Amino acid sequence: MKKMKIYSWNVNGIRAVINKGEFAKFITKHQPDILCLQETKAQQGQAEIDLPDYEEYWNSAEKKGYSGTAIFTKVKPLNIINGLADGIAEKHGLTHDGYGDPGKEGRVLSAEFEDFWLVTVYTPNSKRDLSRLSLRENQWDPAFLEHCEELEKSKPVLFCGDLNVAHTEIDLARPKENEKSAGYTVEERSGMDKILSAGFIDTFRTKQPDATEAYTWWTAWANSRARNVGWRIDYFCASKSLTDRIASADIHADQMGSDHCPVSVTLDV
Repeated sequence: MKKMKIYSWNVNGIRAVINKGEFAKFITKHQPDILCLQETKAQQGQAEIDLPDYEEYWNSAEKKGYSGTAIFTKVKPLNIINGLADGIAEKHGLTHDGYGDPGKEGRVLSAEFEDFWLVTVYTPNSKRDLSRLSLRENQWDPAFLEHCEELEKSKPVLFCGDLNVAHTEIDLARPKENEKSAGYTVEERSGMDKILSAGFIDTFRTKQPDATEAYTWWTAWANSRARNVGWRIDYFCASKSLTDRIASADIHADQMGSDHCPVSVTLDV
C-alpha cells in the first residue's frame, strides 16, 4: 500500500520562514506529498517559492500581511473551496465582529481528492482579554464543524491546522495556571469536544494517547521553546472512517522558523 505524507504548519509568515532558510530545509527533509499552511501573511506571488513539483492554492486575507491559508500538493485536487461552504457563514451569523470579518481573512481552504477531502484551517484566536471568545464559541466553531460535516456527505474529511485550543490537561505544560487563558477556556475546549462527538478523531491522540510534553506552539517569552513549556494547538482530525488508514501521526518539534512546529499524518492510499 502506498503512503501519502500530509503536513500542516502554521508558519507565522511564509516570507519570514523562507528568508530564514527554514522552509527549504523543511521541504528537503520531509518531502511532503501535501503541505497545508496557516498564517501565511501573504498573497500568492509575494513569497519566493520555487516548488516545481507542487500545485499551489492560496486563500489569502483581504487585509495585507494577515492570516491566510495555502495548500501545496503533488497530487492535483479535483476541486478547491475557498472559505466555508455556501450559506454556512450566513447561517451562523459569522460577520465582522469589530476585529474583522472571519470570512475575509483566508481562514479555510478545502481540497477534494479522489477519496477524501482535505481542509486547512486557521481558527480565530479568542484574544488575551477573551474579547473574541463569543465569536469563537457561538459562530466560528459551529460554522467550521458544519463545513466539515457538509463535505463529509460526499467523502471522508481530514482537516488540519491551528485550532487555537489545547483540548485537555495533557495538551499544555501548565494547565492549572491557564484555566482562564485564551486557548484553554471551558468554551474553547467544549468546541473541541463537539468536533470529536460529531465523529472526527484527533489523530495524534488516537495514535499516541499517552504522549506527554508533545507541544506544537510556544510563546516567545521566557525561553519557553527551549524549556518546552508549550501547548498542543495544531491538529490533524479525521472522519472515523479514515481511522484504519492513518499509519502515523506526528509532531515535528525540531523544525524551527515559526512559533509553531509542523504536524503530520501518513495516510495509506
